[in-house]
Amino acid sequence: MKSLTRVFLGTAMAASLVPLPVQACTSFLIHDTNGAPYYSRTMEFGFDLESSAIVIPRQYGLSATGPDGKMGGGMSWKSKYAAVGLSAFDMPVVTDGMNEKGLTGGILYFPDYVGYADPKTANPDGATAPWDFLTWALTNFETVAEVKANLDGISIVGVELSQMGAVPPFHYTLHDATGASLVIEPVGGELTVYDNPLGVMTNSPEFSWHLTNLKNYVKLSSENAPPLKVDGPTITSFGQGSGLLGIPGDPTPPSRFIRALGYTLSIEPVAPGAESVRLAEHVVNNFDIPVGWIRPGEAEGKSPLEYTQWSTVADITNTQYYVKSYDDQVLRGIDLKDFDLDAKDIVTAPLKPNMAPPALSFTK
Repeated sequence: MKSLTRVFLGTAMAASLVPLPVQACTSFLIHDTNGAPYYSRTMEFGFDLESSAIVIPRQYGLSATGPDGKMGGGMSWKSKYAAVGLSAFDMPVVTDGMNEKGLTGGILYFPDYVGYADPKTANPDGATAPWDFLTWALTNFETVAEVKANLDGISIVGVELSQMGAVPPFHYTLHDATGASLVIEPVGGELTVYDNPLGVMTNSPEFSWHLTNLKNYVKLSSENAPPLKVDGPTITSFGQGSGLLGIPGDPTPPSRFIRALGYTLSIEPVAPGAESVRLAEHVVNNFDIPVGWIRPGEAEGKSPLEYTQWSTVADITNTQYYVKSYDDQVLRGIDLKDFDLDAKDIVTAPLKPNMAPPALSFTK
């Protein structure tokens, strides 16, 4: 792993919303031996999102929840590109997904720092609820540069999601087939946009803070530390991994950001396709949170225990999308090329529980 420090620019302002039982989403990008990108992330929540796999066809009519809080009260559009992803609460939106051109991304939690546009002053023709923004981006654009160029006039408004009983605090990560990455954060009523050469994103604080925090870890390395000589005696480490002494292991967003970056900078690239998908899966497994690992303190009151509901991997070049859930740890594949992308209707597939591990086959 090379040094974790680089040069970045970016500023953001802070705002706050109602806290909800989720803090721990982690996303990252890796590359194969040809330099092609693969995206992966976890989705954590303290209550069931009721997610299904969903495929949205081309030219499908979509409309956002608007400033009035009513579905269809915001901007409307027809999907230019088909997209696959994971929905929530049976809504025609993706909380994570990829389109037919390889534009890929996810919604991650951003509590205490998000600041949406005021619904009272937002123009409905360019307004979208927090949960609609990613669907708008993936069904309209091919690259992160196109998304960035079309944000003028777009506002994300702070409206309540009835299934949560609160305004959900979100920010967004996007990646494309060139390997470019973008972070979009609603702050102070406007959209703060960062180019993201690291490809990594977690949760609060704002993305610029995470970049500054990297300065605390400039000596971390996947290479073992050399022996230390002190007045004659040579002191060696106890074992492998001494270069990573001090890397944070807790599940807070800043620590997961550093750890995810450590993995993406140090792993050995492998062949395109299935090998790289499995490599991304190995990395994302390190951020899986079982029920009970994170518990609210007494001051927070009783709330559902947060856990990793599902994890995804996207082979961006080949437009193949993969998912595994808490109740079924077998990675399932979805190939956009297998679908009629000009169909008239959305198709879905539930994430069914399958607690029993598949049996291993033996030969005589």
